[in-house]
Amino acid sequence: MKICNICHKISATDKDHTDCIQRRSIETEDQDFKNSIAEKLNLSKSNQELGIEVKAILEHLSREKDQEDKS
Repeated sequence: MKICNICHKISATDKDHTDCIQRRSIETEDQDFKNSIAEKLNLSKSNQELGIEVKAILEHLSREKDQEDKS
């Protein structure tokens, strides 16, 4: 018997709990994804272009909403 290094509860095996290991893996992947979003969107290159892209997205969404309201 051992204490799990992740949740700090007793583990019946001499290893960390499988679900704790999987949860930590998912959390690490999520954090890596969050850290890479800026690179994927090229935010570090041009902050002014982001405004144009956001405006285009908002216009697109408002057009879709108008079309749904007319239907």
